Amino acid sequence: MAALTVPSEPGGWWHAYVCPAHGVELDHGDLLGGAFPGGGAACRYGCRLGTDAIRGAWTVLAHQEIARCLRHLASGPPDERREAVAVLCEYAELYAGLPGTHTGGDDWMLRGRLFHQALTEAIWAVNIAHAVRTLAEDPDGPRLDELVPFLESLQAAAGAARDELLRKGEGRSNYTAWLAAAEISCRYTAELISGAEPDVIGLAQEYDLAAHMRTAVHRDGWEWEASTYYHLFVLHAYLLALRGARPEQLPDDIADVLGAMVSALVGIAAPDGTLPALHDGPYRREAQAAEIREVSALAAQLFADAPLKAVAQAAERDSTAAPPADLDGWFVGVPLPARPPRHTFPDAGFAVFRSAGVHALLDAGPHGGGHGHQDKLALYLYGDDGTAWQPDPGQVPYAHRNLRAYYASTAAHPTFRVDETEQRPCDAVLDGDTGRCEQAYDGVTATRRVVTDRRYLLDILVLEAATERRLTAQLRPGTDLDVVAQGPDRARTVWGDGESAVLTGCHASRPQAEFTVVAHPGPADDPARTRQGVDWSLTGRRAVFVSVYQSAETAPPVRRVSLSEQTVHIDLADGTVATHPIGA
Repeated sequence: MAALTVPSEPGGWWHAYVCPAHGVELDHGDLLGGAFPGGGAACRYGCRLGTDAIRGAWTVLAHQEIARCLRHLASGPPDERREAVAVLCEYAELYAGLPGTHTGGDDWMLRGRLFHQALTEAIWAVNIAHAVRTLAEDPDGPRLDELVPFLESLQAAAGAARDELLRKGEGRSNYTAWLAAAEISCRYTAELISGAEPDVIGLAQEYDLAAHMRTAVHRDGWEWEASTYYHLFVLHAYLLALRGARPEQLPDDIADVLGAMVSALVGIAAPDGTLPALHDGPYRREAQAAEIREVSALAAQLFADAPLKAVAQAAERDSTAAPPADLDGWFVGVPLPARPPRHTFPDAGFAVFRSAGVHALLDAGPHGGGHGHQDKLALYLYGDDGTAWQPDPGQVPYAHRNLRAYYASTAAHPTFRVDETEQRPCDAVLDGDTGRCEQAYDGVTATRRVVTDRRYLLDILVLEAATERRLTAQLRPGTDLDVVAQGPDRARTVWGDGESAVLTGCHASRPQAEFTVVAHPGPADDPARTRQGVDWSLTGRRAVFVSVYQSAETAPPVRRVSLSEQTVHIDLADGTVATHPIGA
């Protein structure tokens, strides 16, 4: 491994590391060499960019990558451990010379010292603390007393930021989890170096990590924002903070929350382990894939039977980097029983359905605060192999304001729209297999019910308005889509990209609706790639939109779908006709 070069300047905001033209995260270049890419940071479409904001964002990524690399070095052979100590001492000197708070950043940011955001600094500090801890636990290692003031200053900065959040009433923020994790990790390591015998469970109580678990995680196991990314993000902070805890000795409240959070991820994952990118968070990003693998590795030590094994294997497709080498022995003792995955989450408002080779997820819960999207009653479709036929499209780096707004919008999601306007941020209610929303538009009630059958998956969307409105259902594929009209009120679709699994859909409406093919940006990992979708619209006071889906291998295939006043009729190739009521 090449020698690490620590950037001498503070970092900015990593979300600014985005191409303004194409909306993609820029190439990272050599993050460990200490030099911003010559000629500017590269976009996959050929752009080269080097603004102050982009340089500051690259510096964030460099500092964070060095901190992760220090964890590898700290668990390596003697020469790597010596390098880790030298770099840590360099960081201690750099940090001691910084002002109390960063002088850059936007007014809304909770400021750090080395970074615009205290959150970014806390993530970095946790990795720094664990690198030092791994070195300190080596009985033949060097004395590390000179790093204690550094750790104490990191702990104090995280504590001051957490106090500010608590004063603002933001105790359940995902920031709070990481700030507490930084305090715990730095305090534990400083005490260890000083010869004490720190108690990680006691520190978790002292720094309110357990209190955060009680307020920020729903009873159904979902972090309150109901975003896959932030759920993983907070779970990661919890697991890193609790290093050294024996599973069988965890307090029940902590063990229950961790078990429920892991079970929630297992429950929404496609059979191959693919995690839908629900709400804010990247659709696909190598750093997130690495985080998934680390969370999975830690969960495998904490819970029996490696519950996230398939999730980790799916993440390997997007990240070839090995998890940090210091994960062995993170949790030592008797693993806790793994919770069986659940497929209905009434607090977050998610319901998962699997039939006929289709993995579907209905989104019908609370808005989710600043990371929620205007996507109530969206229906997401995946294959057993993880093919994203109709995924939640995810989110771009936040500094691209226009695309960030688009990917949070109704237009970007497979949901309903009224009068070509956006849903207002609102809540929906999940009742078993049915979602109901009455707040997205004045005077409009929407219900969406998903019915499973071994031969197909049936989707029934009903929109009812107090006055005549333009009522629209949206299909938003993540793959190629072929559309064939089969009559004034019916159409057939085929979804798939070449070698990926194929999905077929049969669609019908009542009254007759216009089935219009539209172009839209694809998932947020590549907004410049256009996909073909469908807006399915009529003008009236009531509309029923019905879709029946099957993977291509499912038999017997559906030949036709038709609607009477109260009933869906599904004609199958074996001559049978299945019927389902339109109402619940």
